Amino acid sequence: MANVSNVKSKYFGVSTATDRDGICAAQTTSGAASLTLNGAGVSSGTASWGTNAGATISVYAGSANTGVTFTFTGTGLDGAAQTATLAGPGAGATVNTTEYFVTITAVSVDAAITNNAEVGWTRPATDVGCVFAGRTRIRGIQGLSGTTAGDVSFNNTSITGTTLHTVPTSTTADLIEPYIPDNGVLFASGAYISYANGVLAGITVFYDG
Repeated sequence: MANVSNVKSKYFGVSTATDRDGICAAQTTSGAASLTLNGAGVSSGTASWGTNAGATISVYAGSANTGVTFTFTGTGLDGAAQTATLAGPGAGATVNTTEYFVTITAVSVDAAITNNAEVGWTRPATDVGCVFAGRTRIRGIQGLSGTTAGDVSFNNTSITGTTLHTVPTSTTADLIEPYIPDNGVLFASGAYISYANGVLAGITVFYDG
């Protein structure tokens, strides 16, 4: 990759707090079916909880639905289409996907739901996102710190990969605009961002893409 290429930007906002029925309000089915996306986080048929920030998808039910498989369709951290399945919860319990989603566009079940089930999201303690899934260079960063001092980490390969760049924040609404050398910071296998809740009010990342 040459040092100069097309530069794009991506904004990461503050995720909405955990919402147990933000995707599907309580529903019961008589068999396999598609659930209605009617939660508070749904707009124009798509559920979301922040801007490019990921969350795991949760299912709660008043009675045991362990024999039911829930299928979720939406977009993953990298913005690509993603599907995941999850066995239903026990009575009065909540289960979560291991996969992170940025949006949900469909939820279905392969068997009858008893005593209502709710589908929502769980905001992780550390907000996560994907700047770019392939080889890239981060050219610049601009944002506003939140109410909690901490670090914004940029990791190679995945959200748990090697941290190649770290930006500290303060407890006041200060401008985040660190100097990055002209050649940028190279992420050979994708650039991923993570920051603890409260660390940011929002941030824009400029990258090769």
